[in-house]
Amino acid sequence: MKFIEAREVAAKIEDGSAIALTGFGGMGQCDAVLKSIRELYLHTGHPQNLSVFHAAGQSDGTNGLEYIAVEGLISKVVGGHWGLLPRMQQLIEQNRVEAYCLPQGQLTHLFRTMANGLPGHFSTIGIGTFVDPNVEGGKFNEKAKASGDNPVEVVHILGSDYLFYKSVPIDYVLIRGTAIDETGNVSVKEEPLKLEILAAAQAAKAQGGKVIVQVKYVVKHGTIHPKDVAIPGYLVDYAVVAKNPAQDHRQVPSAVYDPRYSGDLVVPDKALPTLPFSVRKLIGRRAVKELTPGAVVNLGIGIPGDVIGPVSAEKGLLEQMVLTIESGVVGGVPAGKNQFGITVNAEAILDHASQFDYYHGCGIDLTFMGAAQIDQYGNVNVSQFGGRKIGCGGFIDVTQPAKKVVFCTTFTNGGLEVAVQDGKLEIVREGRHSKFVCGVEQITFSGKYAAVHGKEVVYVTERAVFVLSEEGLVLTEIAPGVDLQRNILDVMDFAPIVSPDLKVMDEDIFHDVIRSAPMEVT
Repeated sequence: MKFIEAREVAAKIEDGSAIALTGFGGMGQCDAVLKSIRELYLHTGHPQNLSVFHAAGQSDGTNGLEYIAVEGLISKVVGGHWGLLPRMQQLIEQNRVEAYCLPQGQLTHLFRTMANGLPGHFSTIGIGTFVDPNVEGGKFNEKAKASGDNPVEVVHILGSDYLFYKSVPIDYVLIRGTAIDETGNVSVKEEPLKLEILAAAQAAKAQGGKVIVQVKYVVKHGTIHPKDVAIPGYLVDYAVVAKNPAQDHRQVPSAVYDPRYSGDLVVPDKALPTLPFSVRKLIGRRAVKELTPGAVVNLGIGIPGDVIGPVSAEKGLLEQMVLTIESGVVGGVPAGKNQFGITVNAEAILDHASQFDYYHGCGIDLTFMGAAQIDQYGNVNVSQFGGRKIGCGGFIDVTQPAKKVVFCTTFTNGGLEVAVQDGKLEIVREGRHSKFVCGVEQITFSGKYAAVHGKEVVYVTERAVFVLSEEGLVLTEIAPGVDLQRNILDVMDFAPIVSPDLKVMDEDIFHDVIRSAPMEVT
């Protein structure tokens, strides 16, 4: 193991190299190294035509993968999510890079597959979605479709169809830790997540690649407790010590280091902020009524990650469920927004891939997820819409095997304004775009697959609740004060089945609200 400067790392990467990155949202990226790669390319034109492999989204909107989202620097990307990477999204949307989107959990497991020296791994996850080669094969733009590359294949084993996710080359992997000792042992004590760093390092080694670690501290050999060693020294080739942690090694986007997020400090529940009332909180209030005591629950990004946790905490429901997030966190109250994936007062922080083992194998009892488009068949799209290339993240890995799925979304968007008065909902101004469309632009959740397998699926909005049946979407509840025809049916692009037992949503959702002005949802 050798200590080197970030700029020296950049100089070692050859043109056409395949690099793997670890991280989650705005956390866990090697920003000092990524900045140096960008700066070297802009000054010299090298390294160029890199292939990038990553599992989770790799930025909070400004950092991480965004640093190297430069045409010419990157020629190919295989990843799970780009919702907070505007420059990378633009490269993908304008066909300036070859882009493939695969489920985040499958990508974390692919690291382990490659660490074992295997050509790929089998899974049912993704069948019937855009990842399925019978649909789109995970090819996320026209450049990928024209390439002839097929990262996923359908195989038939023991009477069942599986998707075969192929291993990818790794010349360099960039991983992050908190401290490294003199022989290369790495700890992640101040990191908010463990992620897939061990599997990624082992995958690189299995292919003859180099492992580069960025850390904050160098400590004496033997001072890291053996159980706290996340990566043993024999896996590390180069170590970079971040000279400016406030810029290049922030624990989370909001702080250089906050002990609440790494489990080093537990705060009283009353110290946590209460969410102000909003249309998103209204949706969360209805959604949490789907909870059952003792359920193992997953929260997705958006309304679920921002609202369900705090609403559950307010209602004293957190102790009645086991809360999990795909990043590996168990328990606590989610931070949400651009810090999705971490919680305050976590009970456990597992490695990324192990969390997905449970999701894939057992299937959680209940997951709350967002939705951008919903169609008459119950299909849901969160990955590609309106020309935007977002990606699926862990959405497919979680929703497909889950025993029950609750989608949380506003009925329309683009200027929607609602108000609540005397326990009734008023649509002050309708949004310009309905989320209930005839045929989603891309299938991220297959209603057909869910219906065939008898999955319980609920779609919660501020004004209506639907459930999935074999015949399609069924309207089961409407909000008090809402007109069925004018505010629901006329706003949808298709006619749902209206339940003969249609009822009014529980009024307690709309009470205890003090609001003097309409709530706008853009």
